[in-house]
Amino acid sequence: MSGARLDRMIWLALPAVAYLAVVYALPLLWLLGRSVTGPDGFTIAQFTAFFADPFSWRVMGNTLRIAFWVTLLSLVIGYPVAIAMARARGLMQVMLLVAMILPLSIGVVVKAFAWQIVLRRDGVISQGLVASGIWAEPQRLLFTEAGLIVGATNVFLPFMILPIYSVVKLIDPRLTEAGATLGASPFYRFRKILLPLTLPGIVSGSAFVFSMAVSMFVIPSLLIGDRFQTLATLTGRSYLLMRNEALGSTTAVILLVIAVSIVVLSTWLSKRVGRSL
Repeated sequence: MSGARLDRMIWLALPAVAYLAVVYALPLLWLLGRSVTGPDGFTIAQFTAFFADPFSWRVMGNTLRIAFWVTLLSLVIGYPVAIAMARARGLMQVMLLVAMILPLSIGVVVKAFAWQIVLRRDGVISQGLVASGIWAEPQRLLFTEAGLIVGATNVFLPFMILPIYSVVKLIDPRLTEAGATLGASPFYRFRKILLPLTLPGIVSGSAFVFSMAVSMFVIPSLLIGDRFQTLATLTGRSYLLMRNEALGSTTAVILLVIAVSIVVLSTWLSKRVGRSL
């Protein structure tokens, strides 16, 4: 690539780089600086105090547990849907794609309020479980961990389906057909052919969903309330209610470290999976 062409590309990228630096990099640097600054200058006392408090570990446990179950449930539901979308043809595939993409145009707040109605004692889920005989009487799922997991899975499900769908779409269906002609069972073809080839999509989708579930703020606030704290909700409460910038910046940095770790781990897994295929 010539030097003149490289210079033009740099000038074209400069506005985006400047925007990201102002909107993202500077606030992150301020958070990092605030988390390690005390009355006497540099200090890690805020992190030490945070990790010394059993409540902080409970908050981190809540955050990681909810994110894990949301990711797992999204994968269990989204994997077969992604395969069905990739194997569908014509109008059916278009309808499935629209059904996945259209909910992304609806705000998270609207979805969370809708799930408040669904998860009530007289909501659709409770009434359906009573009608099927699973529950003897209506029960409330709102303000419970199960309700939070179900509601968050609904919001983040497209981010699991679309990466897997994009990978499955590239797989030649004749590979599984060839396995069938050689006498392989459906489960064997899935385990030895389809699953290994779709691992990059699974890794990418899981990283997307887990990172968003770890940092979600609005959904827990509306579906489970303040009695169940996560790192994101504790950060919000620290700034908005308690006016404790030290605690807020500390929890925000910890949340950032978790998110960056997820990205690094998913990138590493994707490369290993790519080399093994």
